[in-house]
Amino acid sequence: MEKFEIKQRYIDMALTYGPKIVTAFVILIVGFWLIKKITFTADKGMNRSGIDPDLRPFLSNLINVLMKVFLFLGVANMVGIETTSIVAVIASAAFAVGLALQGTLSNFAAGIMILIFKPYRVGDLIEIAAISGKVKEIGIFNTIVITSYNKIIIVPNGNAINGIISNYTTQSMVKTHILLPVRY
Repeated sequence: MEKFEIKQRYIDMALTYGPKIVTAFVILIVGFWLIKKITFTADKGMNRSGIDPDLRPFLSNLINVLMKVFLFLGVANMVGIETTSIVAVIASAAFAVGLALQGTLSNFAAGIMILIFKPYRVGDLIEIAAISGKVKEIGIFNTIVITSYNKIIIVPNGNAINGIISNYTTQSMVKTHILLPVRY
C-alpha cells in the first residue's frame, strides 16, 4: 500500500511541476536564441551609427549579460523559485564589489568617458598628468603613452580625465616661444 502512495505522489508531482519545467526549458532555449539575435543586431546598429570600435564589444557583452540575467530570473520565477532573495544577494554583492573596487571603477568610468568624448585619440601627441608623449593605446582602465625617450608610461584614466589634458595634435599649427640669446 505504501509503495502505491509513493508512486502516486511522484505522479502528482510530475503532473504539477512537469509542464512548468518543460515550459521553462523551452523559454530558456528561445530566450538564448533571441538574446543572441538581439546582441548581433545591437552590434550591427552600433557599427552603423559610428560608435567607437573599441567600445562596441564592451557594450555588446554588457547587453548580452544583462539580458541573460533577466532571462534566468524570469525563468526561475516561472518555475516557482523565489527571486527576491536572489536579487537581494546580487545587489549586496555588487555593492560590496563596488566598494572594494572604488578606485578601479573610477578608472573604468573615466575610460568610458575618454572613449565617448575623445579628448585624445591613438597617435595624438598629448600631455596628461605631467607626462607628455604619443598615445599608443587607450584602454578601459588606463592609457599607454610613449615619451620622446621611447619610454612607455601607463597612466590610469582617472588621473588622465581629472587633470589637464593638452592635445598638441588637434591643431594644424602650434605656437611656441623660443628665446635666442644674440650678441650685439
